[in-house]
Amino acid sequence: MFRLCSIKSSVYCSRRNARESAVSQSDEIVFYTNPMSRGRIARWMLEEIGQPYRTVVLDYGTTMKAPDFLAINPMGKVPAVTRGDVTVTECAAICAWLADTFPEAGLAPALDDPARGAYLRWMFFGAGPLEAAVTAKTLGLLAPADKAGTAGYGSFEQVVDALETVVSGAGPWLLGDRFSALDVYLGSQIGWGMQFKSLPDRDVFKVYAARLFQRPAAIRARELDDALIAAAKPGS
Repeated sequence: MFRLCSIKSSVYCSRRNARESAVSQSDEIVFYTNPMSRGRIARWMLEEIGQPYRTVVLDYGTTMKAPDFLAINPMGKVPAVTRGDVTVTECAAICAWLADTFPEAGLAPALDDPARGAYLRWMFFGAGPLEAAVTAKTLGLLAPADKAGTAGYGSFEQVVDALETVVSGAGPWLLGDRFSALDVYLGSQIGWGMQFKSLPDRDVFKVYAARLFQRPAAIRARELDDALIAAAKPGS
């Protein structure tokens, strides 16, 4: 469902797109990423919604910091997604926006659905306390016990225990029987956390992750990004 366009060929892509209809231009999803980044999460989400998208691969320190991309994301980091006049950055925001923009994919509770509260609660938990606690642990910057209140997330143990409560809920997915963008985002963090040893290998996490990453869209996304990594190796 995707077309690849490196940053070096972006001028060509722009010219090609100019020959397409105005409707096609306004509807085209452009995905800016690097296969060794959190863009892997956004890629998975794009594969779940099943809409065509164009991929622009950026390099750290060069094209990711170039003026053309800084106009899209002043932070100079990926992922980013554009569609017409809409620009979305930050992985959780991209997942939530895609789910709401393409409701036919069924990846987010409707605004009047009671499950919307839990969906947003845990999505923001992943982008806030979990991300902050895991980063602090990885960098050796966890606050001492007497300063935990100033860290915003309390203690690392509290964050992991809270995460376990949502994963342990009734049903195969984080919203019960309903798979959603929350599984893509928060589930990716769980998988990466165990892979890189920044989260403990609790049994409930392992069982959930094993089920989660067997989804066809997850496999497709992983294969696409792994192929980009392989193609970038010298001699490939």
